[in-house]
Amino acid sequence: MLEFVKNIKGDKVIWIIVIILSTFSLLAVYSSTGLLAYKKQGGDTEHYLLRQFFILGLGFILMYLTHLVKYTYYSRLAQIGLILTIPLLLVTLISGINLNEANRWLTVPIINITFQSSDVAKLFLIMYVARVLSKSQEQIKEFKRGFLPAILPVIVICLLILPANFSTAAILFVTCIVLMFIGRVNLKYILALAGVGVVAVILILGIAMTAPKLLPRSTTWKNRMETFFNKDKATADETYQVDQAKIAIVSGGVLGKSPGKSTQRNFLPHPYSDFIFAIIIEEYGIVGGVIVMLLYLILFFRVIRIANKCPGNFGALLSIGIGFSLVFQALINMAVAVNLFPVTGQSLPLISMGGTSIWFTCISIGIILSVTRQIEIETKNGTEVDVLQENQPAMA
Repeated sequence: MLEFVKNIKGDKVIWIIVIILSTFSLLAVYSSTGLLAYKKQGGDTEHYLLRQFFILGLGFILMYLTHLVKYTYYSRLAQIGLILTIPLLLVTLISGINLNEANRWLTVPIINITFQSSDVAKLFLIMYVARVLSKSQEQIKEFKRGFLPAILPVIVICLLILPANFSTAAILFVTCIVLMFIGRVNLKYILALAGVGVVAVILILGIAMTAPKLLPRSTTWKNRMETFFNKDKATADETYQVDQAKIAIVSGGVLGKSPGKSTQRNFLPHPYSDFIFAIIIEEYGIVGGVIVMLLYLILFFRVIRIANKCPGNFGALLSIGIGFSLVFQALINMAVAVNLFPVTGQSLPLISMGGTSIWFTCISIGIILSVTRQIEIETKNGTEVDVLQENQPAMA
């Protein structure tokens, strides 16, 4: 055990944040799955607690193993991963497991584990964009040799994710735009890309109103937007989730009802996933909610520090891309819970009940820790060189 602890390297603050968030996860999942346990597990309220504990435990193992790998190897892995991701997303669209009019899930044969192919695509795309930007710094202002190689895979992957999961595609698209901005891509190309994104959203809404059969999920997106912007005209059924979340937040007050005493968990749909933040505020109050939010913001602050310390561009872009994606998703989930954003279906990273999504989150954090681990090793040895960026200029 002592040998295991000694082998843990990387940013200690990030390790602590992950442990605290995981603790919140166990407490919140145990509290919010009581009704689900009576419906599906014959009243065995410990079932989902033990399941979440096992998933988080395996996630920590994956995070530990990932952080042992030198982060520059992920650059090579990104090439292979991106090639495999495209057919994986196509298979998901055509024959994936259908849930709420969307094919998002695939099942791994033999072991019978289901996963969202978008989780795989998200990680590999961020890694690949970081690689392309880091290796193209000398030509980064050019359209053909700087911008085009980075944006083409982004467009392809996001378009393949979009029909089944608009919010994930949007988060990934924004993350890649942020990476390109940090990676010194010509600003006029980024602005043009953002404009194309806005036009694409308008076209999707147009399809939803005129030909909903072309994109079955577009009707859901349209209804959620209309409900959010026209609350006075929405029916009680359309605002039910948000209303129950508001009740949970208001009844929690400043200090909360204390752990395990939520009442809205019996009324709020998916209190253990999409709206788990509302349950946290109900039981731990505004104070608990602010603590959770600060933990994510501190995580991102540490990622920025890592990027500033990283001697090469790939490590900096990789850590910022992954860190921004995780924290951005967390902020969107929390914004939905407090009715500052339309319902998206995004989970709260490391806290919401899950399976493979938690594992991919842990792998992502493990990659960030791999960057910090390598910085420690290079600083200790006095060799501050990124093998991918030995002769490249630093980012702006």
